[in-house]
Formats: sequence, structure tokens, C-alpha cells
Amino acid sequence: MSTSNKFKIAIGADHAGFEYKELLSSFLSEYEVKDFGTFSAGSVDYPDFAHPVAEAVESGEYTFGVLVCGSANGVAITANKHQQIRAAICWLKEIAELARLHNNANIICIPARFVSEELAKEMVTVFLNTEFEGGRHADRINKMSC
Repeated sequence: MSTSNKFKIAIGADHAGFEYKELLSSFLSEYEVKDFGTFSAGSVDYPDFAHPVAEAVESGEYTFGVLVCGSANGVAITANKHQQIRAAICWLKEIAELARLHNNANIICIPARFVSEELAKEMVTVFLNTEFEGGRHADRINKMSC
């Protein structure tokens, strides 16, 4: 991975995303990564892991978050309850890039049941290496909070 290690990354998953979380945690070893669980493939509730990751990013303690579940919908919906979180479901590298460029997403949500391990790694790499474009997109982001 050809990225700088200036980022701190919070990572979490439910049981469906456990294996990908483990893979991505190792893949991101050049960064400071905090694993918020789950720590096995046993059935769990995704909000128990999405909320702590979102809180860590929202507080500014961590730069980015990575959340993984079967479809990525549950973790994205949960994380987006936090006012300063922009969690994006990504299933293509181009979506990951646009999530950062146009939406200044700070959490990538990966659907483990629908993407390959290699694509998951590629999306995380693109996500971390893409800068927010700002400009007209900043104006739109400023309208997001309720």
C-alpha cells in the first residue's frame, strides 16, 4: 500500500464482516488502527460496533473509519446517525473515490457479501488516498446536518 501513515483508523464489523475486518486490519498495519470488534464470527448486533467507530471518528480521535457488514447498509445507517459522520457504502473503487472527492466521507462501509477481499483492500486504499475536492461540494456538505 503506497499511502502515508499519518491517519488513525477506527475499524469495526459485525459477524458477517468479521473476516474482512481481520484482513483489512492486517492490510492497514502501517497505520495506527483501533479495532472496535467484533472479535469472532459469532452472531452480534452491528450497532454495537458501528456506534463506537462513528464516535471515535466524530470526536476527532481517529481520522477515518472502516465498517464492514454483510450488505454495509446496517453499519452505514447506524454510523450516519452521528452528526459529523458521512459514512458511504462502497462497492466499486470509483464509488470510494467519489465518496471522498464529493462527499468528504469519513467512514467507508464495505459489503462483505458482495465484494471480493481484493476489491475491499483496493477501495480502502483509494478512500484513504483521495482528498476532498471542496468548492461546491463543501457548500452541499454544510447543508447535511439536521
